[in-house]
Amino acid sequence: MYTRHFLTLMDLSKEELQKLISRAIELKNLPNNNSRQFEPFKNKALAIVFEKSSTRTRVSFETAMIQCGGRSIFLSPHDSQLGRGEPIEDTARVLSRMVDCVTIRTFEHEKLELFAQYSKVPVINALTDSCHPCQLLADMQTYVEHKGEIQGKKVAWIGDGNNMCHSYMRAACQFDFELTIACPSDYQPDSDILNETKANVSLVFEPSQAVKGADLVTTDVWASMGQEEEQIKRAKVFAAYQVNSQLMALAKPDALFMHCLPAHRGEEVSKDVIDGAQSVVWDQAENRLHAQKALLEFLLC
Repeated sequence: MYTRHFLTLMDLSKEELQKLISRAIELKNLPNNNSRQFEPFKNKALAIVFEKSSTRTRVSFETAMIQCGGRSIFLSPHDSQLGRGEPIEDTARVLSRMVDCVTIRTFEHEKLELFAQYSKVPVINALTDSCHPCQLLADMQTYVEHKGEIQGKKVAWIGDGNNMCHSYMRAACQFDFELTIACPSDYQPDSDILNETKANVSLVFEPSQAVKGADLVTTDVWASMGQEEEQIKRAKVFAAYQVNSQLMALAKPDALFMHCLPAHRGEEVSKDVIDGAQSVVWDQAENRLHAQKALLEFLLC
């Protein structure tokens, strides 16, 4: 049997993704007395290899392992030979003989793919510059919990055509919803991914055009990790792409607002939106834990 990895949303079938979301909701709703006895990861070890900083991703993976009877080992660039230039394939060969799963947060997506190529155990994408599929599992879970199936719904992405945008594009295909992206002309998503997802994705340049009639509105910071030097320039370019109450008023009255966090109030989103009644960002953040439990169970058990 070949090793399954989760590098993008396309690594699982539509049916597997649907089951994963349902399972995440089941795990979230386990009664406390049952959850204490639920240890599917007993004697299992997860290596967490992060070249980028993290709060929600790291804590959710570590907590998932602890609550399900397993253990995690965190490795920053300072804690491993990767930080001293060991070939990625050598680290993959060694780590995968010692642990049961590896989750990686890095810059170039090609690094992740190379690691997975040489790993004997499942590899999970905890974020690359190309995509962030684990976040989309939590986002889809959150929508289902609040509104039911997302199939056939209209989703608006406002802002940079970045890794989160790419994952929403693939989610549109895998969960069969309509995605409209509004971004500045110089910050469009990857053309290959756009071509791959064109049946479900459209691109516009006016936020109001994307948000009109939307069931879900989502955004991200204007300058992601590694782009801090561009902050001032990007703030000017994206000024018209803030998700505020005026923009949300164009969506459906019961539309949800999501943000993967961390958020910069007053920049990509106004305070009244992220802290308002339509915002589900805190449920979205919590669901990282439950969706990743379901993912780990799928890959390990």
